[in-house]
Amino acid sequence: MAIIGAGPLGRWLALAASRAGFPVLLEDVMPNNLHHAQEYLRLQLNPQALGQEALAGMAFVSTIEDAVRQADLVIDCVPDELESKLEILWLLDRMAPPRTVFATPTTRLSIADLAHCTYRPEKCIAIAAEASSLTGKPAGALGSGQPAGSQGAEILLRTTPRTAPETVAVLRDFWQRLGFTPTFELEPTGGPG
Repeated sequence: MAIIGAGPLGRWLALAASRAGFPVLLEDVMPNNLHHAQEYLRLQLNPQALGQEALAGMAFVSTIEDAVRQADLVIDCVPDELESKLEILWLLDRMAPPRTVFATPTTRLSIADLAHCTYRPEKCIAIAAEASSLTGKPAGALGSGQPAGSQGAEILLRTTPRTAPETVAVLRDFWQRLGFTPTFELEPTGGPG
Protein backbone atom coordinates (compact mmCIF):
# COMPACT_ATOMS: atom_id res chain seq x y z
CA MET A 1 0.00 0.00 0.00
CA ALA A 2 1.03 3.60 -0.47
CA ILE A 3 0.48 6.43 1.98
CA ILE A 4 0.78 9.94 0.60
CA GLY A 5 1.99 12.42 3.22
CA ALA A 6 4.31 11.70 6.17
CA GLY A 7 2.64 13.98 8.70
CA PRO A 8 1.01 12.66 11.90
CA LEU A 9 -1.78 10.78 10.09
CA GLY A 10 0.58 9.33 7.48
CA ARG A 11 3.03 8.15 10.14
CA TRP A 12 0.20 6.65 12.20
CA LEU A 13 -1.23 4.80 9.19
CA ALA A 14 2.25 3.58 8.16
CA LEU A 15 2.88 2.25 11.67
CA ALA A 16 -0.53 0.58 11.96
CA ALA A 17 -0.35 -0.93 8.46
CA SER A 18 3.18 -2.20 8.98
CA ARG A 19 2.22 -3.84 12.28
CA ALA A 20 -0.74 -5.45 10.49
CA GLY A 21 1.65 -7.00 7.95
CA PHE A 22 1.15 -4.67 4.98
CA PRO A 23 4.18 -3.65 2.92
CA VAL A 24 4.10 0.17 3.06
CA LEU A 25 5.49 2.93 0.87
CA LEU A 26 5.35 6.29 2.67
CA GLU A 27 5.65 9.33 0.40
CA ASP A 28 6.31 12.98 1.15
CA VAL A 29 7.82 15.62 -1.11
CA MET A 30 9.51 17.25 1.89
CA PRO A 31 12.75 15.37 2.73
CA ASN A 32 12.61 16.61 6.33
CA ASN A 33 9.14 15.10 6.82
CA LEU A 34 10.36 11.75 5.49
CA HIS A 35 13.43 11.84 7.74
CA HIS A 36 11.32 12.54 10.85
CA ALA A 37 8.84 9.84 9.86
CA GLN A 38 11.63 7.33 9.30
CA GLU A 39 13.11 7.97 12.74
CA TYR A 40 9.72 7.89 14.46
CA LEU A 41 8.71 4.63 12.76
CA ARG A 42 12.08 2.98 13.41
CA LEU A 43 11.75 3.73 17.12
CA GLN A 44 8.10 2.61 17.27
CA LEU A 45 8.64 -0.63 15.35
CA ASN A 46 11.89 -1.77 16.96
CA PRO A 47 13.73 0.60 19.30
CA GLN A 48 16.65 -1.82 19.75
CA ALA A 49 17.35 -2.29 16.03
CA LEU A 50 19.75 -0.04 14.21
CA GLY A 51 19.12 1.43 10.78
CA GLN A 52 16.82 -0.11 8.21
CA GLU A 53 16.40 -3.54 9.82
CA ALA A 54 13.70 -2.08 12.09
CA LEU A 55 11.78 -0.90 9.03
CA ALA A 56 11.46 -4.20 7.17
CA GLY A 57 8.47 -4.01 4.85
CA MET A 58 8.51 -0.23 4.76
CA ALA A 59 10.07 2.15 2.25
CA PHE A 60 10.24 5.92 2.05
CA VAL A 61 9.92 7.71 -1.28
CA SER A 62 9.82 11.34 -2.37
CA THR A 63 7.58 11.08 -5.44
CA ILE A 64 3.97 10.06 -5.84
CA GLU A 65 4.89 8.07 -8.92
CA ASP A 66 7.34 5.92 -6.97
CA ALA A 67 4.81 5.43 -4.18
CA VAL A 68 1.86 4.29 -6.29
CA ARG A 69 3.56 2.38 -9.10
CA GLN A 70 2.72 -1.06 -7.59
CA ALA A 71 0.07 -0.10 -5.02
CA ASP A 72 -3.23 -1.89 -4.63
CA LEU A 73 -4.42 0.68 -2.06
CA VAL A 74 -3.47 4.35 -1.72
CA ILE A 75 -4.49 6.53 1.21
CA ASP A 76 -3.79 10.22 0.89
CA CYS A 77 -3.07 12.27 3.99
CA VAL A 78 -3.31 15.73 2.46
CA PRO A 79 -5.35 18.51 4.11
CA ASP A 80 -9.14 18.12 3.99
CA GLU A 81 -9.51 21.00 1.54
CA LEU A 82 -11.15 20.80 -1.85
CA GLU A 83 -8.15 21.94 -3.92
CA SER A 84 -5.72 19.64 -2.12
CA LYS A 85 -7.98 16.61 -2.46
CA LEU A 86 -8.80 17.27 -6.12
CA GLU A 87 -5.14 17.75 -6.98
CA ILE A 88 -3.95 14.61 -5.21
CA LEU A 89 -6.71 12.41 -6.65
CA TRP A 90 -6.02 13.77 -10.13
CA LEU A 91 -2.32 12.91 -9.75
CA LEU A 92 -2.98 9.49 -8.25
CA ASP A 93 -5.43 8.64 -11.02
CA ARG A 94 -2.81 9.31 -13.67
CA MET A 95 0.07 7.51 -11.96
CA ALA A 96 -1.44 4.46 -10.25
CA PRO A 97 -2.29 1.20 -12.02
CA PRO A 98 -5.95 0.78 -13.00
CA ARG A 99 -6.53 -1.77 -10.18
CA THR A 100 -5.54 0.70 -7.43
CA VAL A 101 -8.16 1.75 -4.87
CA PHE A 102 -8.08 5.30 -3.47
CA ALA A 103 -9.16 6.12 0.08
CA THR A 104 -9.25 9.71 1.26
CA PRO A 105 -9.89 10.92 4.80
CA THR A 106 -12.56 13.63 4.68
CA THR A 107 -15.41 14.74 6.88
CA ARG A 108 -16.35 17.85 4.91
CA LEU A 109 -16.13 16.93 1.24
CA SER A 110 -18.32 14.75 -0.96
CA ILE A 111 -16.63 11.53 -2.06
CA ALA A 112 -18.92 11.49 -5.11
CA ASP A 113 -17.61 14.90 -6.17
CA LEU A 114 -13.99 13.94 -5.47
CA ALA A 115 -14.30 10.59 -7.26
CA HIS A 116 -15.83 12.34 -10.26
CA CYS A 117 -12.44 13.96 -10.98
CA THR A 118 -10.95 10.50 -11.61
CA TYR A 119 -11.38 7.90 -14.32
CA ARG A 120 -12.17 5.34 -11.60
CA PRO A 121 -14.96 6.68 -9.39
CA GLU A 122 -15.89 3.10 -8.52
CA LYS A 123 -12.51 2.72 -6.79
CA CYS A 124 -12.77 5.80 -4.55
CA ILE A 125 -13.99 5.79 -0.96
CA ALA A 126 -13.99 8.28 1.91
CA ILE A 127 -12.64 7.62 5.37
CA ALA A 128 -15.16 9.68 7.34
CA ALA A 129 -12.95 10.53 10.30
CA GLU A 130 -10.91 13.48 11.45
CA ALA A 131 -7.18 12.78 11.39
CA SER A 132 -6.93 13.67 15.09
CA SER A 133 -9.60 11.13 16.02
CA LEU A 134 -7.80 8.38 14.11
CA THR A 135 -4.36 9.11 15.49
CA GLY A 136 -5.67 9.75 19.00
CA LYS A 137 -7.98 6.85 19.88
CA PRO A 138 -5.82 3.83 19.07
CA ALA A 139 -2.48 5.50 19.86
CA GLY A 140 -2.19 3.69 23.19
CA ALA A 141 -2.77 0.35 21.55
CA LEU A 142 -0.18 1.11 18.89
CA GLY A 143 2.39 2.05 21.50
CA SER A 144 1.75 -1.15 23.44
CA GLY A 145 2.30 -3.46 20.50
CA GLN A 146 -1.38 -4.41 20.31
CA PRO A 147 -3.31 -4.25 17.04
CA ALA A 148 -4.25 -0.69 16.15
CA GLY A 149 -7.94 -0.96 16.83
CA SER A 150 -7.76 -3.52 19.61
CA GLN A 151 -10.05 -1.36 21.69
CA GLY A 152 -12.86 -2.16 19.21
CA ALA A 153 -12.81 1.21 17.51
CA GLU A 154 -15.30 1.69 14.71
CA ILE A 155 -14.33 3.40 11.45
CA LEU A 156 -16.93 4.92 9.13
CA LEU A 157 -16.35 4.68 5.39
CA ARG A 158 -18.55 6.61 2.94
CA THR A 159 -19.41 5.15 -0.45
CA THR A 160 -21.40 6.26 -3.48
CA PRO A 161 -23.82 4.31 -5.67
CA ARG A 162 -20.87 3.80 -8.05
CA THR A 163 -18.51 2.29 -5.45
CA ALA A 164 -17.54 -1.21 -6.55
CA PRO A 165 -17.98 -4.19 -4.20
CA GLU A 166 -14.26 -4.93 -4.68
CA THR A 167 -13.41 -1.45 -3.35
CA VAL A 168 -15.54 -2.07 -0.27
CA ALA A 169 -13.82 -5.46 0.23
CA VAL A 170 -10.32 -3.94 0.02
CA LEU A 171 -11.15 -1.30 2.63
CA ARG A 172 -12.99 -3.75 4.88
CA ASP A 173 -9.97 -6.07 4.89
CA PHE A 174 -7.54 -3.21 5.50
CA TRP A 175 -9.38 -1.78 8.52
CA GLN A 176 -10.17 -5.20 9.98
CA ARG A 177 -6.50 -6.15 9.82
CA LEU A 178 -5.76 -2.92 11.69
CA GLY A 179 -8.22 -4.08 14.37
CA PHE A 180 -11.08 -1.71 13.54
CA THR A 181 -14.71 -2.48 12.85
CA PRO A 182 -15.47 -0.83 9.49
CA THR A 183 -18.98 0.39 8.80
CA PHE A 184 -20.10 1.62 5.40
CA GLU A 185 -22.54 4.39 4.70
CA LEU A 186 -23.91 5.48 1.36
CA GLU A 187 -23.18 9.17 1.03
CA PRO A 188 -26.36 11.22 1.00
CA THR A 189 -27.05 13.22 -2.15
CA GLY A 190 -25.24 16.52 -1.85
CA GLY A 191 -22.36 15.17 0.22
CA PRO A 192 -21.75 14.89 3.96
CA GLY A 193 -23.71 16.85 6.54
